[in-house]
Amino acid sequence: MPDGIYSIVIRSVVVYLFIIVAIRIFGKRELSQISVIDLVFILLLSNSVQNAMVGPDSSLLGGIVAAASLFLVNMLLKLFAFRSKKISLLINDEPVLLVHDGKIVKRNLDREKITTDELKSAIREHSIESVSDVKLAMLEPDGNISIISNDKQYHVSKHRKAHKIVSKIE
Repeated sequence: MPDGIYSIVIRSVVVYLFIIVAIRIFGKRELSQISVIDLVFILLLSNSVQNAMVGPDSSLLGGIVAAASLFLVNMLLKLFAFRSKKISLLINDEPVLLVHDGKIVKRNLDREKITTDELKSAIREHSIESVSDVKLAMLEPDGNISIISNDKQYHVSKHRKAHKIVSKIE
């Protein structure tokens, strides 16, 4: 492989890892709640890092090498995260408890920068009338908020898994 191709691979991988770290720092909440502003930001971000990846090589081969490098690193990170809990937590974090037995965990809302109104909106989206009807609400690593109601007939298997998480947190 020519030196230029090695350079594209290394720079693409560095930019990829930088973007993962930046997204991780700015929080998982942003992943599932993308707004128009966020979409524009992502589009501009991708455009701004393109030259950092391919440098002066704007050839078809340069673009394919950059894309192939990104696909390969993405696949490897997913494989490592699948096989290693430590790597998975480093990349994805753990779910965060937002409501437990009808009571809001305010310090977690504050830490994740979720307003009470946003939480209540997520609860209503799950067809639950009020916070007091929530057994468990979790901010998942993908940014979604999972809700388990006090109604025992729903979410039995999920409840057992969530109970283990609550036990770890408490």
